[in-house]
Amino acid sequence: MRVKCALCEVIENIDDYSLQAKRLRNRPIHTYMCDPCHKRITEKTEERAATGNFKLYRSPKVEDDF
Repeated sequence: MRVKCALCEVIENIDDYSLQAKRLRNRPIHTYMCDPCHKRITEKTEERAATGNFKLYRSPKVEDDF
């Protein structure tokens, strides 16, 4: 499957039967990012988190009693 990175617009091939390819086919809202862009964003996020001024808003975990 040919995919284009959402940030740098590099076209790459991924395996047609991979989980990532399935997600891209079945859920159009998902976008593809190449490995260099993904690593760059991860590093920048970790740097901002280390400053202490960065808050990552996540929904609270709900515990089921069942």
